[in-house]
Amino acid sequence: MSWLSSSQGVVLTAYHPSGKDQAVGDSHAKGGEEATSSRRYGQYTMNQESTTTRVMEKPPFDRSISQDSLDELSMEDYWIELENIKKSSENRQEDQEVVVVKEPDEGELEEEWLKEAGLSNLFGESAGDPQESMVFLSTLTRTQAAAVQKRVETVSQTLRKKNKQYQIPDVRDIFAQQRESKETAPDDTESQSLRTNENKYQGRDDQTSNLVGEEKLIPPEETPAPETDINLEVSFAEQALNQKESSKEKIQKSKGDDATLPSFRLPKDKTGTTRIGDLAPQDMKKVCHLALIELTALYDVLGIELKQQKAVKIKTRDSGLFCIPLTVLLEQDQRKVLGTRIPLIFQKLISRIEEGGLETEGLLRIPGAAIRIKNLCQELEAKFYEGTFNWESVKQHDAASLLKLFIRELPQPLLSVEYLKAFQAVQTLPTKKQQLQALNLLVILLPDANRDTLKALLEFLQRVIDNKEKNKMTVMNVAMVMAPNLFMCHALGLKSSEQREFVMAAGTANTMHLLIKYQKLLWTIPKFIVNQVRKQNTENHKKDKRAMKKLLKKMAYDREKYEKQDKSTNDADVPQGVIRVQAPHLSKVSMAIQLTEELKASDVLARFLSQESGVAQTLKKGEVFLYEIGGNIGERCLDDDTYMKDLYQLNPNAEWVIKSKPL
Repeated sequence: MSWLSSSQGVVLTAYHPSGKDQAVGDSHAKGGEEATSSRRYGQYTMNQESTTTRVMEKPPFDRSISQDSLDELSMEDYWIELENIKKSSENRQEDQEVVVVKEPDEGELEEEWLKEAGLSNLFGESAGDPQESMVFLSTLTRTQAAAVQKRVETVSQTLRKKNKQYQIPDVRDIFAQQRESKETAPDDTESQSLRTNENKYQGRDDQTSNLVGEEKLIPPEETPAPETDINLEVSFAEQALNQKESSKEKIQKSKGDDATLPSFRLPKDKTGTTRIGDLAPQDMKKVCHLALIELTALYDVLGIELKQQKAVKIKTRDSGLFCIPLTVLLEQDQRKVLGTRIPLIFQKLISRIEEGGLETEGLLRIPGAAIRIKNLCQELEAKFYEGTFNWESVKQHDAASLLKLFIRELPQPLLSVEYLKAFQAVQTLPTKKQQLQALNLLVILLPDANRDTLKALLEFLQRVIDNKEKNKMTVMNVAMVMAPNLFMCHALGLKSSEQREFVMAAGTANTMHLLIKYQKLLWTIPKFIVNQVRKQNTENHKKDKRAMKKLLKKMAYDREKYEKQDKSTNDADVPQGVIRVQAPHLSKVSMAIQLTEELKASDVLARFLSQESGVAQTLKKGEVFLYEIGGNIGERCLDDDTYMKDLYQLNPNAEWVIKSKPL
């Protein structure tokens, strides 16, 4: 393995998959199925005097720091994939851009974190009245508040050291009002509700996954796992804190226990499940701020350092297909196909693989010929947008290799420079539940282009796995092959011993496994975060209302008249227990609907669609949706199983509109 060092950071230039210059030989062509069993994973040591590592040839790798469920053949898939990547990078070295990761200065990381969390007005030249952030801070949980306080303290100390002439906030001042408001609250119903919700899930989803380097990582696929709901109603960090002491005993008891780990599923929520893409942009921005704070709080509680990386701006190509930033690629694609959210070349490569049939044995594992792949890349660059490229000449395994190459050669990783390390650190979280919770928050934090492309990839991988009986590609096989393509970015990395590399291989394969298996859960916005957004909106409305009343008073306006009008225009002509649903684009533009215990969003849609005629009658379920608009939410697309009476009680001032989703 070779490295380039600089004062700004570290750049990985090549991989050494197994620590040996051992040829893989014919196992490439056979997808690793007949790879030599003589390859051993020895005890690895690090030479403190040098940046290179060496392997001791004596005993086999200690299985106590590996995992029995990942047999040598499974790991062989991983190392073979790394060998393929190495050969591919040698053939295309001249085309690769290098991303240098900047090591942040003292306090710079925390300052950037506060900006990302929407709290930049607490410090710096833009520092203003901390009251602007009070609404936001008042909605935070104790662990979230602790995470913010810790970063504010660090930034404050750094700014004082640098003698900057900004307004430097006092942490006590920032959080004093939040504590006072909680102390003067009329009751403790919210915290009591949180405890009740947490107790509902207690003992059902706190079984520990096995730690990387200790026990089994991925359970055998043929073993059925018990299903349990994952708690999305209570802050993940709060759950971790509350279970920290009690789980110690459980972890000790579980060591050596071969009981199958639970398989998590989405819980039923009467007010509806909120998925990424269901909220208006202004609310989604708040979700991202809260997700970053929650992720940091979770890592803080578990004693794991969460450091965001920052890529130095580099010159990249502004046109083409490979080695192009996702955002640039999408800009040029949207000139061809309006509204496209997934790169066209990415879509076409998946389509080409599927045209060859997903039952092909060794799909994704068997590589195409390196020279042929290089030539295809050059031809695609020249002819793809002209529409003259001959796709019939592309073999299925070549298309799969091109797909993986596209992912690897993104100038910045698909999992983003900022959060790649956080994705890698997921493997160090103590329990499977916490790993899923962290992944859920990380997926929310990804830029839209990265998240949409990742979703398309994971959905495709699941379709490959659905044909595992014939293609011999189980979820574990696919995870092993795809992990190095997503996690071992050609331009990012850390110097490490080969023992660490082995653990990293197993850990990232496990994370890849979770991404594939739980993709529906991971693209869900946790209910506790949606509730925090609702609370923020409610408090902002109150603040705006107070400001409006103050303004009206100054204008000598009839305040009493205003308040009567404002009382509830939404309920003016609607009887109690009835909602009025608007459908401006349908023939029946409005309908009053009686709320019942069993009425769902799908029932409301069905009533409207059943009355359509003519062209509108061709509208199908899935083309239009019922939206909750206003009140304590900006805009939210409702899932079919939302119970309308329960949601109405949560947001009585909302309007209800049927419309299609925006592109």
